[in-house]
Amino acid sequence: MRRFATILLLCLSTCACTHATWSGTHAPAARALILVSIDGFRADYLDRGQTPTLAALAASGVRAQALRPSFPTLTFPNHYTLVTGLYPEHHGIVNNRMTDPAKRTTFVYKEAATVEDPDWWGGEPIWVGAEKHGLRSATMFWPGSNVAIRGVRPTYWKPFDTHYPPSQRVADVLAWLDLPPAERPRLLTLYFEQVDHAGHAFGPESREVDAALRRTDAALADLVAGLRQRGLEDAVDLVVVSDHGEADTDPALRIFLDDIVPLDDLDVVHYGILAGIEPRPGRSERVEAALLRPHPHMRCWRKGEVPPRLHYSASPRIPSLLCLADRGGVVSSRAYERSGGRYSAGEHGYDNDDPTMRALFIARGPAFRRGLVVPAFDNVHVYPLLAHLLGIPPAPNDGDLAAVAGMLAD
Repeated sequence: MRRFATILLLCLSTCACTHATWSGTHAPAARALILVSIDGFRADYLDRGQTPTLAALAASGVRAQALRPSFPTLTFPNHYTLVTGLYPEHHGIVNNRMTDPAKRTTFVYKEAATVEDPDWWGGEPIWVGAEKHGLRSATMFWPGSNVAIRGVRPTYWKPFDTHYPPSQRVADVLAWLDLPPAERPRLLTLYFEQVDHAGHAFGPESREVDAALRRTDAALADLVAGLRQRGLEDAVDLVVVSDHGEADTDPALRIFLDDIVPLDDLDVVHYGILAGIEPRPGRSERVEAALLRPHPHMRCWRKGEVPPRLHYSASPRIPSLLCLADRGGVVSSRAYERSGGRYSAGEHGYDNDDPTMRALFIARGPAFRRGLVVPAFDNVHVYPLLAHLLGIPPAPNDGDLAAVAGMLAD
């Protein structure tokens, strides 16, 4: 947190100088940037032979051995990290489901009433920065892109609709590129969730995941073909990422909290791979004594004792006690499952050092070197790269352009 505060103070005190540098002759040429997310695309999925378009983009551009997601390895926290460069503890989207002690309300990623409240969303996503600096943006789905963050939305955006076909999403992105120059967006996002959904329902090694990979790759083939038809294939910077990987679960590795501590002693903010727990008044000592001792298939910490490498303690939205399942496990309760709690064949949310949580990074376009493979890097570094490609000053963030500068052609 001290490092983030230092970054913020430096950025505020030098913003005029920074703007002059980024707006000068060394800023990238005015060209479109398309940011694509394939939710749940594990890094090694690229080797399964189901994604020839992605393989071709990787061979002709830059591929990372893996993109290391932020913790927890969940969809909303990581998508928002990718576009802000902030760890979840700093941007505030610390889980797909969370509570805020000050707001006394609960955020649920599938409920529009909370998701569309801008008070939940900290930092400055890349489309807000683009709009602030006079660049139009267009988002074909991205967590947070339908919210007036800092009072700003993309010029063009669509509310998330899982029934909207991948082919139509691509067609809409290409249509935005067909707009007259004065109306055309410089930044575009494109999101696909099919691989993640198949991984949850059937497991990451399933035929259904292979089918979802092929379907998503076909949509990307349409995008590449559309850019080629418009003479833009070598004039657009294309960055393809994912938010996390996926792991097989094992019902035998489930951890039932009510076998460890009476549920009357605590409030469970969220179950799942990472369980967030608040002891009820007067019960803290008893709950901590039960949870903080060693357990098979699970590690528990007080909020302030989470390993520093996870960057997960600074936000007031992080619960007092955290219990993380080992790979394959899920933190649940018998009462939760009796009431309809979901159990999936594939899951994510595990330790971000786990290889099965590693994500995808591929970049191709005039800004990038060709045929380059780079070592794995943290996903906080994607945001300063995006800001550089757009030629805008980055907002305060936890990333570092120097960490990814070696992939740039210039």
